[in-house]
Amino acid sequence: MSGHSKWSTIKNKKARIDQKRGKEYTKVSKEITIAARMGGGDPESNARLKLMIQKAKALNMPNDNISRAVKKGTGELDSEVLEELLYEGYGPGGVAIMLEIATDNRNRTASDIRHLFSKYGGNMGESGCVGWMFKHVGLITVNLEDIKTDLEEFMLLAIEMGAEDVREEEDMIEIITSVEGFLDVQAALEKEVTIEDADILYLPQTTVEITDEDLAGKVLRIIDMLEDHDDVQDAYANYSISDEIMDKLS
Repeated sequence: MSGHSKWSTIKNKKARIDQKRGKEYTKVSKEITIAARMGGGDPESNARLKLMIQKAKALNMPNDNISRAVKKGTGELDSEVLEELLYEGYGPGGVAIMLEIATDNRNRTASDIRHLFSKYGGNMGESGCVGWMFKHVGLITVNLEDIKTDLEEFMLLAIEMGAEDVREEEDMIEIITSVEGFLDVQAALEKEVTIEDADILYLPQTTVEITDEDLAGKVLRIIDMLEDHDDVQDAYANYSISDEIMDKLS
C-alpha cells in the first residue's frame, strides 16, 4: 500500500489549485488597488482600472473582492501603501528577466528577489540592465480558427483599428498595440471576433534559444520561483525552448 488514496490525491491537487487561485486573486487585487489609487475608482474614466477589473473577472474573482480592492485604492478602506517597481536581471544561460513588483516594503522585496536570483543560478542587476530588450505593449491573441474572414483581410482590419503589428504564430494571431491604444483596439476587435487573451505586458524584442534540456529546466525553475513570490505581479523572460524539450520537462 502506498498510503496515498485517490481521495487524498484529489484533495492535494485541489489544494494546489486553490492556492494558485488565491495567489492570482491577491496579485490582481493589488493591481486594482494601485489603479484606483492612481486614477480614481470609476473604470469608465480610468482605463487601467477597467483593464484590471477585466482581468479579475476573467479569473472569476467575486465582485465583493473587486469592490473591496477598489475601495482600498480610493481610500474608502484602510490599506497598506503599495509601490510599483521593475526589477531586472539575468537567469541561467544569460536569459534576460523583467519583474513587475507591487510591494509595501521595497527593502524586504529587493532582498528576497536578489536571494532567489542567486539561489537559482541567476543574477539580479541594476535598473535598465535588460529593460532595453523588452517593449511595453498591449498584446491581444485570437485563435486562428475563430477568424471567419480572409486572414489577410483580418490583419488589415486590425491595423485600421489601431494595431501596431499583427503576426501569425502557429494556431494563433497576435495583435500588438501601444499601451495607450490597447483598450480601444480590444473593444473594436471584440465586435468582430472572439478574443482568446488580452493584456499589457513586456514583450521581448530578441530571444535566447535554449537547446540544452538541463539548462532549460534551470531557466524554467528560476522563472517559477520568481513568479511564486507574493510581490511579483508578472515575470517576463526572453528565452525560447522547443516543444520537444518542453514535453520532456513536463
